[in-house]
Amino acid sequence: MVQPIHWFRKHGSVSQALQLPLLVIILLVSLVLSGCVQCDIAIQFDHASQGRIVQRVQVSERLNPSGGATTQQWLAEIERRSRHLGGRVERLPGQALMVTIPFSNQHELEARFNEFFNPLEERGSALPVKDLPQVESRLQASRSNFLLVERNWLQYDLDLRSLGILSARGDLILSPGSLIDVEFRLNTPWGARSASYPSIQPEVRQGGKELVWQLVPGELNHLEAVFWLPSPLGIGALVIALLVITGIYLRYPQRFYGKSPSPTQTASSKPNVLT
Repeated sequence: MVQPIHWFRKHGSVSQALQLPLLVIILLVSLVLSGCVQCDIAIQFDHASQGRIVQRVQVSERLNPSGGATTQQWLAEIERRSRHLGGRVERLPGQALMVTIPFSNQHELEARFNEFFNPLEERGSALPVKDLPQVESRLQASRSNFLLVERNWLQYDLDLRSLGILSARGDLILSPGSLIDVEFRLNTPWGARSASYPSIQPEVRQGGKELVWQLVPGELNHLEAVFWLPSPLGIGALVIALLVITGIYLRYPQRFYGKSPSPTQTASSKPNVLT
């Protein structure tokens, strides 16, 4: 058996000797906890500013192998918040669920998204959240009307800097990237383009109809997107105008050719008065 004093003389000081097992522990923890929480956030536009917010959460059994109360309380809290906003919850195999929250306009999208992703303690949650990291999330949406189409602008800020495991001195000893995997998706019927320069850039899928941002844990994530949608108000006004013009043409076709009606046509168009 090697005496401790001889081991320290060989490898250096006590602090240097402790660095090796500490690094091994951190490496093992990062491997075991890799991908503990997978969170996919999506905004899907079906048509004309209407769509749904979709969140899929998968908690690895390696994080809570016994399916303990903490994980179940967290998932139950997500269910409660989604139902409060008129959403639908689907339980998936394992410790996973998918939340769907509909919206009918830009204002409703922004209000429901920000309310759903607000910090738990601001929502009167029964969960003991004082020891949980606080993640700040804010979505802004606006649009400009161009008669038949609308130009939509979306901005999302997600602060994930609190997810890292820090030492007593505040040094990052375990990267949050090994604990959580977060994706943000934007689906639009006509396609979208990223406007978040020089920030993170999305992966373009489905010919531009889907943009996927891989968010970076431990950092402040900022993204912007611009996309076009048909304007129901403008299209409706155009249809009404065409129907009115068509009716006038069928009733008075001569007006479209610069001809005045003949006396016979004028007389025939007057109703007969019975005496």
